[in-house]
Amino acid sequence: MVTAARVTGFGSATPECVEQEALWEGFFARHFAGARAAGRVFRSARVRRRHAAVNPLVEDVSSWSTGARMRRYAQEARPLGLGAVSGALADSGLAAEDVGLLAVATCTGYTTPGLDILVTAELGMPLDVQRLAIGHMGCYAAIPGLGAVSDFVVAREKAAVLLCLELTSLHLQPPVEDLDQAVAHSLFSDAAAAVVVQPGRGDGGLAIVDVAALTDPAGADHMTWDVTDLGFRMGLSPRVPDVLAHHVGPMITELLGRHGLTTADVDAWAVHPGGPRILDAVGEGLALPEEALSASRHVLAEHGNCSSATVLLVLEALRHGGRPRTGRYAVAMAFGPGLTLYAALLRAC
Repeated sequence: MVTAARVTGFGSATPECVEQEALWEGFFARHFAGARAAGRVFRSARVRRRHAAVNPLVEDVSSWSTGARMRRYAQEARPLGLGAVSGALADSGLAAEDVGLLAVATCTGYTTPGLDILVTAELGMPLDVQRLAIGHMGCYAAIPGLGAVSDFVVAREKAAVLLCLELTSLHLQPPVEDLDQAVAHSLFSDAAAAVVVQPGRGDGGLAIVDVAALTDPAGADHMTWDVTDLGFRMGLSPRVPDVLAHHVGPMITELLGRHGLTTADVDAWAVHPGGPRILDAVGEGLALPEEALSASRHVLAEHGNCSSATVLLVLEALRHGGRPRTGRYAVAMAFGPGLTLYAALLRAC
C-alpha cells in the first residue's frame, strides 16, 4: 500500500526574456505617463528581467479583445507546456506512458480542447490518462494542485504531473492613471513550470507531507482578477502584505505543529514572490533570517511574478542551492485571491 507521494522531477519553459529597464523606457513610461509614481513603482519592484510571450516593445495588445487574447494564448501556451512537462518527465526518468494524471493550473487563458488534452496527446500519454483543469485560482494554484495530484498518486498508485502555465503578458491593460495597474505591470511575467509526483518513499525527491489553507473573507477585495472585454484585469490592494503578515505566523505554526515541528525544523522556504513587500511581510511574520528567502528573491529578480508557476520555479531553484537535508523539511507557500494563503509541508527523501 502506497502511503507517500514525492516530487521527483522538475521542468520549466519560458518565452523571450526582456529587461525590466527596457520595458519601462521603451513602453511603460509612455503607457503610464498619467501616473506620476509609476516610475518609482517599476524601480522598487526588484525585478531585473521578465519573460513575455507577447513583448509590448514589439506588440501592444492593450486594445485587443478578450477573444483575440485567448486565441493567442492557445498558440503560445502549447509549446511552453510541452517543454515544461517534457523536462519534468526527463528529470524524473519517467516515461509519458506511465503517467496516470495530468493536472493543469492556469488563470490567464482558456481554450477547449485544453492544454491538458493537447499535452497528453502530443507527448503520447495513455488514452485513459486522467486530467484535471485548475482554473482562476491565481498565484496560489500550484499548492492545491500539488495536494490534488499527491492524493491521486497515493490513492491510485500511479504517477502524476502538475503543470502550471501563465501568460500574464496577454493581459496588458489600456493606459490608465490607476497605480494598481502600474504595480501589476511592473511585476507579472510568463512561465510554464511542471513537477512529476510519484508513489513510494524511495531515495531522492521531496515527499508531500501535508497541505494547509487559510482564507480571510474580509480581504476578498484585496486581490482580484476580473474578466473584461479587454482581457483580464488585476486588482491589487497595498493592504495585501499587512493581511499576510497577520496570518502567516499562526497558519504555519499550526501546520508544523500538527507534525510536532517548528520553524527550526525547516531547512528551506519556497515563498511565492508576489512582490518585495510580500516577501518582507512573510519573513517578518515567521521571524526568518534574510537568507531564508534568497531563492524567492532570486526568482523575483530573474523571472518576475509568474502567478501559479512561480512557487514551482522557487522549489526548482532550491534544489540547486538550499535544498533541505535528507529527513529535514521544506515549506512552500503561495497567496492569492480570497484573500487566500496556501502552504505545503515537504520532506527531503
